[in-house]
Amino acid sequence: MNNLPCILVLLTLGCTNHARENNVTTNTDSTNKVSVKKTDYSKYHTIKDSIKIGNDGDSITYSKEEFNQLIDEHPELINDQPSDPDLLYYTVGDSQQFGSELGKDEYYILYAYFLRQKNAEEKYIELRNTMTGIYSNINSLFAYFKHGGTYFGHQNSRIQGYVEYAVYRFSKYPAGYGKTYDISKQKQLYINSLRQMVTDEISIDFETPKQEKPERTKELNKIVGNIDKLITNNFYLRNAQAFQYDHYQYE
Repeated sequence: MNNLPCILVLLTLGCTNHARENNVTTNTDSTNKVSVKKTDYSKYHTIKDSIKIGNDGDSITYSKEEFNQLIDEHPELINDQPSDPDLLYYTVGDSQQFGSELGKDEYYILYAYFLRQKNAEEKYIELRNTMTGIYSNINSLFAYFKHGGTYFGHQNSRIQGYVEYAVYRFSKYPAGYGKTYDISKQKQLYINSLRQMVTDEISIDFETPKQEKPERTKELNKIVGNIDKLITNNFYLRNAQAFQYDHYQYE
Protein backbone atom coordinates (compact mmCIF):
# COMPACT_ATOMS: atom_id res chain seq x y z
CA MET A 1 0.00 0.00 0.00
CA ASN A 2 2.87 2.35 0.77
CA ASN A 3 4.03 2.03 -2.86
CA LEU A 4 0.73 3.19 -4.36
CA PRO A 5 1.51 6.94 -4.26
CA CYS A 6 4.81 6.30 -6.02
CA ILE A 7 3.12 4.30 -8.77
CA LEU A 8 0.53 7.04 -9.29
CA VAL A 9 3.28 9.65 -9.53
CA LEU A 10 5.17 7.59 -12.13
CA LEU A 11 2.05 7.04 -14.21
CA THR A 12 1.26 10.73 -14.08
CA LEU A 13 4.81 11.67 -15.18
CA GLY A 14 4.73 9.10 -17.96
CA CYS A 15 1.46 10.43 -19.34
CA THR A 16 2.76 14.00 -19.16
CA ASN A 17 5.97 13.13 -21.01
CA HIS A 18 4.03 11.23 -23.66
CA ALA A 19 1.78 14.22 -24.20
CA ARG A 20 4.81 16.47 -24.49
CA GLU A 21 6.36 14.13 -27.06
CA ASN A 22 3.15 14.19 -29.06
CA ASN A 23 3.11 17.96 -28.91
CA VAL A 24 6.69 18.17 -30.11
CA THR A 25 6.00 15.83 -33.00
CA THR A 26 2.91 17.76 -33.99
CA ASN A 27 4.76 21.04 -33.84
CA THR A 28 7.66 19.61 -35.84
CA ASP A 29 5.27 18.35 -38.52
CA SER A 30 3.63 21.72 -38.85
CA THR A 31 6.87 23.71 -38.95
CA ASN A 32 8.51 21.38 -41.52
CA LYS A 33 5.84 21.87 -44.15
CA VAL A 34 7.51 23.51 -47.17
CA SER A 35 5.48 25.27 -49.82
CA VAL A 36 6.95 24.59 -53.27
CA LYS A 37 6.47 27.47 -55.63
CA LYS A 38 5.80 26.37 -59.20
CA THR A 39 7.94 28.08 -61.82
CA ASP A 40 6.00 30.45 -64.02
CA TYR A 41 6.65 29.94 -67.74
CA SER A 42 3.86 32.18 -68.94
CA LYS A 43 6.27 34.53 -70.71
CA TYR A 44 6.83 31.73 -73.24
CA HIS A 45 3.11 31.18 -73.79
CA THR A 46 1.47 32.14 -77.04
CA ILE A 47 -1.50 34.47 -77.24
CA LYS A 48 -2.47 33.27 -80.70
CA ASP A 49 -5.47 30.98 -81.10
CA SER A 50 -3.22 28.37 -82.72
CA ILE A 51 0.42 27.97 -83.63
CA LYS A 52 2.12 25.96 -86.38
CA ILE A 53 5.65 24.65 -85.90
CA GLY A 54 8.04 22.66 -88.06
CA ASN A 55 8.88 23.00 -91.74
CA ASP A 56 6.48 22.85 -94.65
CA GLY A 57 6.97 19.14 -95.18
CA ASP A 58 6.66 18.13 -91.56
CA SER A 59 4.67 20.48 -89.33
CA ILE A 60 2.30 20.33 -86.37
CA THR A 61 -0.47 22.73 -85.41
CA TYR A 62 -1.36 23.27 -81.74
CA SER A 63 -4.19 25.18 -80.15
CA LYS A 64 -3.19 27.91 -77.72
CA GLU A 65 -4.10 25.71 -74.76
CA GLU A 66 -2.17 22.70 -76.08
CA PHE A 67 0.95 24.72 -76.83
CA ASN A 68 1.02 26.53 -73.49
CA GLN A 69 0.49 23.27 -71.62
CA LEU A 70 3.45 21.75 -73.46
CA ILE A 71 5.67 24.57 -72.25
CA ASP A 72 4.52 24.16 -68.65
CA GLU A 73 5.03 20.38 -68.71
CA HIS A 74 8.31 20.34 -70.67
CA PRO A 75 10.38 23.37 -69.63
CA GLU A 76 13.54 21.51 -70.70
CA LEU A 77 12.63 22.57 -74.25
CA ILE A 78 13.22 26.22 -73.36
CA ASN A 79 16.39 25.69 -71.32
CA ASP A 80 19.01 28.42 -71.72
CA GLN A 81 21.71 25.76 -72.17
CA PRO A 82 20.30 23.20 -74.62
CA SER A 83 21.45 19.59 -74.60
CA ASP A 84 21.90 17.22 -77.50
CA PRO A 85 18.39 16.22 -78.64
CA ASP A 86 18.98 12.49 -78.22
CA LEU A 87 20.33 12.98 -74.70
CA LEU A 88 17.47 15.29 -73.76
CA TYR A 89 14.81 12.96 -75.13
CA TYR A 90 16.07 9.85 -73.36
CA THR A 91 16.61 11.59 -70.03
CA VAL A 92 13.53 13.83 -69.91
CA GLY A 93 11.31 13.67 -72.96
CA ASP A 94 10.76 9.91 -73.24
CA SER A 95 7.47 10.11 -71.35
CA GLN A 96 4.08 8.62 -72.04
CA GLN A 97 3.20 11.66 -74.10
CA PHE A 98 6.20 11.26 -76.44
CA GLY A 99 6.94 7.58 -75.91
CA SER A 100 5.88 6.34 -79.35
CA GLU A 101 7.89 6.78 -82.55
CA LEU A 102 5.49 9.49 -83.72
CA GLY A 103 5.68 11.06 -80.29
CA LYS A 104 9.45 11.12 -80.55
CA ASP A 105 9.17 12.83 -83.95
CA GLU A 106 6.94 15.45 -82.35
CA TYR A 107 9.42 16.03 -79.51
CA TYR A 108 12.30 16.67 -81.94
CA ILE A 109 10.17 19.08 -83.97
CA LEU A 110 9.30 20.96 -80.77
CA TYR A 111 12.95 20.91 -79.73
CA ALA A 112 13.97 22.44 -83.07
CA TYR A 113 11.25 25.08 -82.90
CA PHE A 114 12.29 26.42 -79.48
CA LEU A 115 16.02 26.22 -80.14
CA ARG A 116 15.58 28.08 -83.41
CA GLN A 117 14.29 31.05 -81.45
CA LYS A 118 17.56 31.14 -79.49
CA ASN A 119 19.70 30.66 -82.59
CA ALA A 120 18.59 33.85 -84.35
CA GLU A 121 16.53 32.26 -87.08
CA GLU A 122 17.34 34.73 -89.85
CA LYS A 123 21.08 34.92 -89.15
CA TYR A 124 21.80 31.26 -89.79
CA ILE A 125 19.46 30.50 -92.71
CA GLU A 126 22.27 29.39 -95.04
CA LEU A 127 23.97 27.29 -92.38
CA ARG A 128 20.65 25.67 -91.42
CA ASN A 129 19.71 24.91 -95.03
CA THR A 130 23.11 23.40 -95.80
CA MET A 131 23.07 21.21 -92.69
CA THR A 132 19.54 20.06 -93.53
CA GLY A 133 20.71 19.13 -97.03
CA ILE A 134 23.69 17.17 -95.74
CA TYR A 135 21.75 15.26 -93.10
CA SER A 136 18.81 14.57 -95.43
CA ASN A 137 21.06 13.20 -98.15
CA ILE A 138 22.88 10.95 -95.69
CA ASN A 139 19.51 9.67 -94.50
CA SER A 140 18.37 9.07 -98.10
CA LEU A 141 21.59 7.21 -98.94
CA PHE A 142 21.15 4.73 -96.12
CA ALA A 143 17.44 4.43 -96.83
CA TYR A 144 18.37 3.34 -100.35
CA PHE A 145 20.82 0.79 -98.96
CA LYS A 146 18.05 -0.73 -96.83
CA HIS A 147 15.33 -0.36 -99.47
CA GLY A 148 13.43 2.00 -97.18
CA GLY A 149 12.03 1.47 -93.71
CA THR A 150 10.17 3.39 -91.04
CA TYR A 151 13.40 4.43 -89.31
CA PHE A 152 14.37 6.68 -92.19
CA GLY A 153 10.92 8.26 -92.35
CA HIS A 154 11.11 9.14 -88.67
CA GLN A 155 14.63 10.49 -89.17
CA ASN A 156 13.27 12.99 -91.70
CA SER A 157 11.27 14.57 -88.87
CA ARG A 158 14.05 14.36 -86.28
CA ILE A 159 16.66 15.89 -88.57
CA GLN A 160 15.16 19.29 -87.69
CA GLY A 161 16.33 18.81 -84.11
CA TYR A 162 19.81 17.56 -85.06
CA VAL A 163 20.30 20.48 -87.44
CA GLU A 164 19.24 23.07 -84.90
CA TYR A 165 21.60 21.69 -82.26
CA ALA A 166 24.47 21.86 -84.79
CA VAL A 167 23.54 25.49 -85.52
CA TYR A 168 23.48 26.22 -81.78
CA ARG A 169 26.97 24.77 -81.28
CA PHE A 170 28.29 26.81 -84.19
CA SER A 171 26.70 30.01 -82.85
CA LYS A 172 28.37 29.50 -79.46
CA TYR A 173 31.80 28.32 -80.64
CA PRO A 174 32.36 29.59 -84.20
CA ALA A 175 36.12 29.78 -83.67
CA GLY A 176 36.20 26.06 -82.94
CA TYR A 177 35.14 25.35 -86.51
CA GLY A 178 37.17 28.10 -88.14
CA LYS A 179 40.23 26.05 -89.11
CA THR A 180 41.73 27.57 -92.20
CA TYR A 181 43.68 24.60 -93.59
CA ASP A 182 42.59 22.91 -96.79
CA ILE A 183 40.09 20.15 -96.04
CA SER A 184 39.95 18.83 -99.60
CA LYS A 185 41.97 15.67 -98.90
CA GLN A 186 40.01 14.81 -95.75
CA LYS A 187 36.77 15.50 -97.56
CA GLN A 188 37.82 13.35 -100.51
CA LEU A 189 38.59 10.46 -98.17
CA TYR A 190 35.11 10.76 -96.68
CA ILE A 191 33.36 11.00 -100.06
CA ASN A 192 35.41 8.08 -101.40
CA SER A 193 34.33 6.02 -98.38
CA LEU A 194 30.69 6.70 -99.27
CA ARG A 195 31.26 5.75 -102.91
CA GLN A 196 33.00 2.56 -101.81
CA MET A 197 30.03 1.82 -99.58
CA VAL A 198 27.75 2.20 -102.61
CA THR A 199 29.84 -0.35 -104.51
CA ASP A 200 29.89 -2.77 -101.59
CA GLU A 201 26.16 -2.48 -100.87
CA ILE A 202 25.23 -2.99 -104.52
CA SER A 203 27.35 -6.15 -104.57
CA ILE A 204 25.23 -7.73 -101.82
CA ASP A 205 21.90 -6.29 -102.92
CA PHE A 206 19.81 -9.34 -103.82
CA GLU A 207 16.52 -7.41 -103.93
CA THR A 208 17.43 -5.43 -107.03
CA PRO A 209 17.40 -7.32 -110.36
CA LYS A 210 20.81 -7.44 -112.02
CA GLN A 211 19.70 -5.37 -114.99
CA GLU A 212 18.52 -2.58 -112.68
CA LYS A 213 21.70 -2.32 -110.65
CA PRO A 214 23.52 0.14 -112.96
CA GLU A 215 20.67 2.63 -112.64
CA ARG A 216 20.48 2.09 -108.90
CA THR A 217 24.24 2.65 -108.61
CA LYS A 218 23.85 5.88 -110.56
CA GLU A 219 21.10 7.11 -108.21
CA LEU A 220 23.15 6.29 -105.12
CA ASN A 221 26.24 8.04 -106.46
CA LYS A 222 24.10 11.06 -107.29
CA ILE A 223 23.18 11.31 -103.59
CA VAL A 224 26.86 11.07 -102.68
CA GLY A 225 27.52 13.85 -105.21
CA ASN A 226 24.96 16.04 -103.43
CA ILE A 227 26.77 15.51 -100.14
CA ASP A 228 30.09 16.30 -101.83
CA LYS A 229 28.78 19.65 -103.12
CA LEU A 230 27.29 20.65 -99.75
CA ILE A 231 30.44 20.02 -97.70
CA THR A 232 32.47 23.19 -98.22
CA ASN A 233 34.19 23.66 -94.86
CA ASN A 234 35.43 21.89 -91.76
CA PHE A 235 32.18 22.42 -89.84
CA TYR A 236 30.08 20.68 -92.48
CA LEU A 237 32.58 17.82 -92.84
CA ARG A 238 32.80 17.11 -89.10
CA ASN A 239 29.04 17.20 -88.65
CA ALA A 240 28.39 14.99 -91.67
CA GLN A 241 30.77 12.36 -90.30
CA ALA A 242 29.38 12.56 -86.78
CA PHE A 243 25.77 12.35 -87.97
CA GLN A 244 26.47 9.30 -90.11
CA TYR A 245 28.47 7.42 -87.50
CA ASP A 246 26.00 8.19 -84.72
CA HIS A 247 22.82 7.21 -86.56
CA TYR A 248 23.57 4.79 -89.38
CA GLN A 249 25.57 1.93 -88.01
CA TYR A 250 24.04 -1.42 -88.81
CA GLU A 251 25.13 -4.97 -89.61
